[in-house]
Amino acid sequence: MANTGKILLQLFVVLLFTNHAFSQVKDENSQGMDEMWGEASAVGSALRDGKGRFFDESNFGMFIHWGLYSDLAGRWEGKTYYGIGEWLMNPKVANIPPKEYQKEAKEFNPSKFNAKAIAQLAKDAGMKYIIITSKHHDGFAMFDSKVSGFDIVDATPFGRDPMKELSAACHDLGLGFGFYYSHYQDWTTPGGANGPKINEDGSAASFKEYFYNKCKPQVEEICTNYGDIDFVWFDTPGGMPKEYVVELADTVRALQPNAMLCSRLGYGLGDYVSHGDMEVPPVNLDILWESCDTNNDSWSYAWYDNNFKSPKEILHRLISTVGRGGTYLFNVGPNGEGVIPKIGVQFLEQAGQWIKKYPQVVYDAGSSPWGHALPWGDVTTQGNSLFLSVFDWPQNGKLYLPGLETDIVSATIIGGKNTKELKYAKKGNWIIFDVPYKIPDSPVAVIEVKLKNEAEVDQTHGIYPNIETTILTDFAKVSDVEKKSIRWMEKFGEWKKTTQVSKWGKNGVAEWEVDVLEPGYYYLELNYKGEGRLVWGTRTDEGILVQNEQAATNKYQAYPMGILEFKTAGKHTISVSLIEGNPETSSLKSLKVMPIN
Repeated sequence: MANTGKILLQLFVVLLFTNHAFSQVKDENSQGMDEMWGEASAVGSALRDGKGRFFDESNFGMFIHWGLYSDLAGRWEGKTYYGIGEWLMNPKVANIPPKEYQKEAKEFNPSKFNAKAIAQLAKDAGMKYIIITSKHHDGFAMFDSKVSGFDIVDATPFGRDPMKELSAACHDLGLGFGFYYSHYQDWTTPGGANGPKINEDGSAASFKEYFYNKCKPQVEEICTNYGDIDFVWFDTPGGMPKEYVVELADTVRALQPNAMLCSRLGYGLGDYVSHGDMEVPPVNLDILWESCDTNNDSWSYAWYDNNFKSPKEILHRLISTVGRGGTYLFNVGPNGEGVIPKIGVQFLEQAGQWIKKYPQVVYDAGSSPWGHALPWGDVTTQGNSLFLSVFDWPQNGKLYLPGLETDIVSATIIGGKNTKELKYAKKGNWIIFDVPYKIPDSPVAVIEVKLKNEAEVDQTHGIYPNIETTILTDFAKVSDVEKKSIRWMEKFGEWKKTTQVSKWGKNGVAEWEVDVLEPGYYYLELNYKGEGRLVWGTRTDEGILVQNEQAATNKYQAYPMGILEFKTAGKHTISVSLIEGNPETSSLKSLKVMPIN
C-alpha cells in the first residue's frame, strides 16, 4: 500500500470507526467503545518498514469466527435468532443464562475440522494470513487453556486444540497467523463485562479479578504456546480502564514483539486502525488500516445464512479497500463440525484464481491517485503503472478516465492470452480508451496504464457519458447544514453507515464540483430519507434548476428528480437544497447523474 499520487488524508474518519459486531455495548460506567480507540499509536514509515511491512504489503487476510456458538448456529430452544450468530447468548438476542450456555460445550464435537484444508483455502484464495477467534465474548476458549475449564480441550468431547493445528498449518504453508481475543467482554466469567456480577461463593465479582485470573493469563497463553504470531486482534474495549489495556499491550509486545495490534485494543495503543465492520471507506486514508468484512451476513455460522458474497463482490471490495490504501480482512464461519460452507469455499477459490492471474493489482499495491472509486471500478498502482480494475465493462467500446494529468506511455489489457494494447485519445480533461465490446476477462477485466512519471490526477468527480455517476455527500461542500457520519443496524449486528447532510438551515446547501465530458441531458436522482412529501431543488452553475416533490421514507432510497442539463463541457457545480419538508429529519445521502441512452 505504498502511497502514490494525491491522497485524501481524512483522519477524522478514524474517530468515527465502528466497533466489531456491536460497538455500543456499555455497562453502567463505560463509554462507547469507539470513543476509546483514537488513532493507532504508530502509523508512519518506521512501522511500515518494520514489523508492519508484512501487513502493509499483504493486503488480504482471512478472519475466522468459530466457537461454541457455531454449533448452536443461530438457534436456541427451537427458535431461530436472525443476525450475527456469535452474539446468540447475549441478552439482546436469546438471553441464554451462563450455566445453560456452558452445558452446550458437552455437545460440541467439530470432528470434521481440518486445519490443513482451511489454511490451504486461505492460500488458494490469495490470502496471506489467518486471524481466528481464540475467545469471543461468550468466554469459551477455542484453545487449551490452563486457567479456565471452559475451553475446547477440557469441556468438549473433541478434546483437541485446533489452534495448535491451525497455527502449524499456517506456518507450514508460509501464511501469517494471529488470534482474535475479546479482552473486555466475557458473558460467562464473573467480573467480565456484561458477565455474571456474583462469584460462585456469593461475593461480588470485580473486573480486576477477571482480568488477572483469566484475561491476562489467557493472552499470555496465546502469545506463548503457538510459535511466532503476527497479529493479536483485541475487540470491544468498552469501559475497560486504561491501565489494564496498557498492561495487555505490554504483555503482547514482550512475548510477541513482532505481532501487530489492531486499534480495537483501545486508547490509541494499536499499531494499525481497524475500520468499521463490513465497510469500505469512500476516501483514501494515508495510515495503516484494515477493513474487516464477512462472507455472508453473520460472522459465525448460522444455519439459515447462505447470502454469500459472489467472487465478483469479494474482488470488488478487496480492490476498493486496497484502492483506498487499506488491507482487507475477510471472514469465514466454519459450522459446528468445523467445516466452512461449500458455497463460501467455492466463491473464495474462484476469487483466488483471479488474484493468481493479477497479483500486481493487490499485493503491495498503492492506493488510487483519484482518492475515491470510479463508476466502472477502481484503481491500484505499482510504481508508475495504474491498474484499472473494470467491474462494469462499457458497452459502447469506450472507457473514460477523468483528470489524469501525467503522460501515458502505453495502455494494455492484461491477463494471459487477452493481452492487447489499446488506442486512446485525450479530450479536455479526459482520457478515452478504445476497448473491445466484449469484456476480456471475468469477473473483472484489468487494464495496465504505464505512465512517464508518478500519477498526477485532478480528483474532481467526472460525469460520464456512458455510465451513471453516484457522488456521496462525503465529497460535498456544505453550508448552513449539518454533515456527519451516522450508523445503524438493520438485522442485529449488521451495521450500515453513511455520511448524511441534515438539519437544513434557511440557506442550507450541499454542493459538488463535477467535470462534464459531454454536454447534454442527464437523469438526476437524489438518495435521501425523511418524513412526508419533500421538495428538493437542484441547481447548476449554468442556471439550470430541477425541482420536484417525492414521498420520503425513514430509510434511504433513491428518487427520480427529473432531467439535468449541462450546456457546456468542463467543470461545473451541482447544488442541492431542501425546499419543503422537515429540516431536522430530512437527510441527503448522495446524488446520481445518469446519461440518457
